[in-house]
Amino acid sequence: MRPTIPILALCLASGQAQAQPRQVDHVQTASDLAAVCDPATSGVVRLEAIAYCQGFLTSAGQYHALIYPQGGPLRPLFCVPNPGPSVAESGIGFARWVRENPGYANEPALDSLLRWAQARFPCPATPPRRRAR
Repeated sequence: MRPTIPILALCLASGQAQAQPRQVDHVQTASDLAAVCDPATSGVVRLEAIAYCQGFLTSAGQYHALIYPQGGPLRPLFCVPNPGPSVAESGIGFARWVRENPGYANEPALDSLLRWAQARFPCPATPPRRRAR
C-alpha cells in the first residue's frame, strides 16, 4: 500500500524521508541561475527550480522587448529568431553556457543571461547609413 500524500508530507516534514534540497527562492549569480535552469534535484524542488528559471527568463525577455521594440530607435541587445527556442530550451542552453564559461559564474544573473543571449542570438549587422547629399 502506497502512503497517501498527507502521510508522505508528514514524513518529509519530520525528517524521516530522504533530505530534500533547499527551496529555490533567490538567485544572484550566473551559477545560481544555471543551477535552477538545469537542476540536479528531483520532485517538487525540481519543478520549483524550473518554474523560477522560466519566470526569470520570460521576465528578462519581456523587459528587453519593451526597452528595444521592433523598429524602435535603439538597436536590441539580441535578436531571437521566429520561431525561437522554447523557454525550457533556453534555460538548459543558458545553464550549459555557464558551465562552458566558468569565468562568468559569479557575474550577476541578469548580466550573464544577457551576455549569453547576445552570444546565442546575435542581431544581424546593420548597414552603415548613407550620408545625405
